[in-house]
Amino acid sequence: MSLRMEQTNATFWRGFVFLGFSSFGELQLLLFALFLSLYLVTLTSNVFIIVVIRLESHLHTPMYLFLSFLAFSETCYTLGIIPRMLSGLVRGEQGISFVGCAVQMFFSTSWACTNCFLLAVMGFDRYVAICAPLHYASRMNLTLCAQLVGTSFLSGSLFGLGMTLVIFHLPFCSSHEIQHFFCDTPPVLSLACGDTGLSELGILILSLLVLMVSFSLIAVSYTCILAAILRLSSTEGRKKAFSTCASHLTVVVVHYSCASFVYLRPKASYSLQRDQLIAVTYTVVTPLLNPIIYSLRNRAVQTALRNAFQGGLLGKG
Repeated sequence: MSLRMEQTNATFWRGFVFLGFSSFGELQLLLFALFLSLYLVTLTSNVFIIVVIRLESHLHTPMYLFLSFLAFSETCYTLGIIPRMLSGLVRGEQGISFVGCAVQMFFSTSWACTNCFLLAVMGFDRYVAICAPLHYASRMNLTLCAQLVGTSFLSGSLFGLGMTLVIFHLPFCSSHEIQHFFCDTPPVLSLACGDTGLSELGILILSLLVLMVSFSLIAVSYTCILAAILRLSSTEGRKKAFSTCASHLTVVVVHYSCASFVYLRPKASYSLQRDQLIAVTYTVVTPLLNPIIYSLRNRAVQTALRNAFQGGLLGKG
């Protein structure tokens, strides 16, 4: 018992070491250049969307308000993960304290959960816009929008805190080397000693709650939207109604596919080496896809971005 306590205390003070992509050898510099380029594009795109929506008065609607908060959430999510990953690619092994690891897990899971709830809120917004267009302005008022956004952030933080506590109440008395580039739940949980069955069950339940509750709200919204679209007599009206949902639906499919694969798999399918590569998808690629999808499929955003870009060039000229 005393030995176990000594080992646990040693792990607490020593913290953890990210092995990251150390096994890739000389390819690490190439990966650094690739990930840095993708990250800069992601960061620039999300910040640009936030600024454009803030400056363009015709985008001051609930739909674009929610989009700006989604971009903000994605930006905060990547800020807590990617800079440290890039540093690790240059420096090799990289240490993080026990508390620092817990904080990183809290923020990464909180922002990930917040994204799920924001996508559900955006689905509700599309439901009101299509199924009750005459009452849209009165129902989706500024007060309700603020409450929905606040609830999303608060819910995400509570679930993130719950997932972090479920893991970090365990003793860590084995290897302190994390086969990953950030403190994600599976690699950190694999370092805990003793029976982790209850913690795994807790993570599964919390993940199911986040994903199923938010996805169920989206599914109900789009079931009502589909029924409303099918009742439209005009083909042009159906196309226009569907086009307002296309960007959101695409983001939902990408986001929930990655999240479900990561958090709802049985433990037997975990592979830390493979999961590290998969993690690149939802930490680097997915945050990049969101602004690209909205920019390519939403004419209002395209026009605003074009105007902002042309205005910047003219201002310089």
